[in-house]
Amino acid sequence: MDHDARLFLLPDGHPRVGAALAAVGAPACAETPAVHAWLQAHGVSAASEQVRILPADAESLIPADAESLPVPLSEEEALRVQRECAPTAIADLEAELLGFRETTEDWEALVHRALTAGIPAQRIVHLTGLTPQEIGGLAQARPSAASDAP
Repeated sequence: MDHDARLFLLPDGHPRVGAALAAVGAPACAETPAVHAWLQAHGVSAASEQVRILPADAESLIPADAESLPVPLSEEEALRVQRECAPTAIADLEAELLGFRETTEDWEALVHRALTAGIPAQRIVHLTGLTPQEIGGLAQARPSAASDAP
């Protein structure tokens, strides 16, 4: 496949598919002469809700009578397009998963801070869902935390 996504003009009366180009930010391809010429030839601007984008693997969703143009995307742009095109429930779950990853990256530091602040290990277990063994291992690593360990 020589492209990462496909721009298309959503014909009147068709259900909305893909994401509005404006919703995915400003992909670099939108500034290329080819895309400018394509938009100009169809009399629309990149900000129009009619200008949609789909990842290449979802091209089958493009209405048969829609004008389309293959475009390259950076890895980050491709992720934004996929996220914007995903059904809301999936996009929300993916956002939660990203949030979980960011939250759990420094969980040990957070637990150390909680133990240092005097929160009992059992309370940390209850609040975080971590196991007593995980908290206990960190509590033992802290000299004054031995009494907090489960």
